[in-house]
Amino acid sequence: MGFKCGIVGLPNVGKSTLFNALTNSSKAQAANFPFCTIDPNIGLVPVVDKRLDKLSEISNSKKKIYTSISFVDIAGLVKGASKGEGLGNKFLSHIREVDAIIHMIRCFDSADIQNVNTSVDPVRDLEIIETEMKLADLESIQKRLDKKNKKNLTENQIEILEIALDCINEDKSFDIITDKFEKKDTNSSGLLSIKPKLYVCNVDEKSVPNGNNYTEKFISKFGENDTLIISADIENQLNQLNGQERKNYMEMINLKEDGLNKLIRKGYNLLSLNTFFTSGPEESRAWTINKNCLAPKAAAEIHTDFEKGFIRAETISYKDFIESGGWLNSKNNGKMRLEGKDYMVKDGDILNFRFNT
Repeated sequence: MGFKCGIVGLPNVGKSTLFNALTNSSKAQAANFPFCTIDPNIGLVPVVDKRLDKLSEISNSKKKIYTSISFVDIAGLVKGASKGEGLGNKFLSHIREVDAIIHMIRCFDSADIQNVNTSVDPVRDLEIIETEMKLADLESIQKRLDKKNKKNLTENQIEILEIALDCINEDKSFDIITDKFEKKDTNSSGLLSIKPKLYVCNVDEKSVPNGNNYTEKFISKFGENDTLIISADIENQLNQLNGQERKNYMEMINLKEDGLNKLIRKGYNLLSLNTFFTSGPEESRAWTINKNCLAPKAAAEIHTDFEKGFIRAETISYKDFIESGGWLNSKNNGKMRLEGKDYMVKDGDILNFRFNT
């Protein structure tokens, strides 16, 4: 299934530069004026997994297919976006379609790049964006809870909206909603404020990899679990280098991991995602599922008929598959298990589904 991340932030914080770096493309126009991006740019990026490389080699697969992540470069928001300022309503609607939000925060000084505010303040900038999202949610909630519209909602939807309304009015955390309700219910609510979030502090080159005073201020308020320190400019430079040049440059600036891998790792953790594999002579492929996913739901990622007619899942752990050297030896060594409908798929499992249509 992969996942879809929307990159949001104030104008000129480096969103399009980061998008180009992450997608290794020039799809997003990067220029030094507000609202450079109007329609969202979308880039599909493979999630390179060394485990799949190894599986494909052992199975001698003709094809190797990574799972993917979509990045959406959403135009800069400004104060008043919820009321239409800066084409805000259009941009806010694009955010509703993503699984997670990447907040791009300016953490660098530059006389050459315009700043919509008079000073650099990452905490203030994030609060501007989050306030606009709350105001947009507030308007949406009030409309949907209106008597004539409320009859079209389920009990769960009504409860989520009522709790969200209270959270906005009382300035309380939305965790109460995400803790109480399943992901499918919160996703269907369409609320911006409760979407999972990652924070990307965009720094200048000299602040990589450890950050600066701006990132310290931001992390002291919002924590480091969902925060990444990235230089969009450096990520763009890395994409211009070949394998050994890239490795040498990263070593020179003491950068152990590039921005894309950081985002993928943090994104999978944020969204509670796992990966399972299918592998054979025709194809080795990675599939993205939610953690605590039962085998029939995992089967549905391949085809809905697999879930409907699910019988058993032939299952081998990644470690056993590698050590045994493939399906046949794993089966002969007693490492293949037959799992039923209640089996919770583990990260790295290699699966073959038995089903009856």
